[in-house]
Amino acid sequence: MSMSTYARRFGLVAVSGSIYVGAVYLGIQLYGGERKGQQQSLLGDDDGNKTTSYVFDPRRTATFQKIAYSYDDEIAKDEFVMGINLMRRALLYFHATGNVLEVGAGTGRNLGYYPSGSVKKITLTDSSDKMLEKANEKLRGMSIAEKERHQVMVADAEKLPFSDAHFDTIVDTFGLCSFDDPVAVLKELQRVCKPNGKILLLEHGRTKAYTGLSSYLDKHAERHAKNWGCVWNRDIDNIVESSGLTVEKLHNFHFGTTYYIVAKPNR
Repeated sequence: MSMSTYARRFGLVAVSGSIYVGAVYLGIQLYGGERKGQQQSLLGDDDGNKTTSYVFDPRRTATFQKIAYSYDDEIAKDEFVMGINLMRRALLYFHATGNVLEVGAGTGRNLGYYPSGSVKKITLTDSSDKMLEKANEKLRGMSIAEKERHQVMVADAEKLPFSDAHFDTIVDTFGLCSFDDPVAVLKELQRVCKPNGKILLLEHGRTKAYTGLSSYLDKHAERHAKNWGCVWNRDIDNIVESSGLTVEKLHNFHFGTTYYIVAKPNR
């Protein structure tokens, strides 16, 4: 399939199916449950201990350690129906090149979507070793060539163990919702990205177009953050702007809650 044909098909699906996919997104994803108290109040954890708000302290690594082995099964159907797999594939197919770093890689849900010609090496990182175990399982079932161009390692996205201007492309898909300091992460990604490189983001957060939907996300943010280590009502526009990223392309889907971003370091 040519790139132009792929682009036309992607555009057709994204535009003509936006209302349908958005409705499904509301029906399936908005299951966070009632928020218990205000966001800054003390909450009881599963052991009966007092803990600060999960919205302000997502505890991503600890939560993902718990859900790693069921994570793919839990979200696979939702992502398929919402067209997320198509968005992942398009973002990487059209924009990823050279030496690639992926942060918040988790169970490797982008595996198989990196183009074989333009992408030479892929380094997958995450703070959860158990999530990365699932990514390694997937890699073991792939071709020798795919195994050889992938590296998997535990790393903190705020303090990456790489030199300045090391990567051609940096990828983060659905990570800004759960990093402790997403602005600091984006600044760190700019540090390790080459000046002429790309930073590719596929994220979810609050919508500017539908205030009622954002209010719903706010109401259920605590429960969702506790269950998933994900703060789904973060202001992605504000996070990106605060980081200093230079945005080249921005598209919103699912009533404005999904962000497809192509950016570059601000240097």
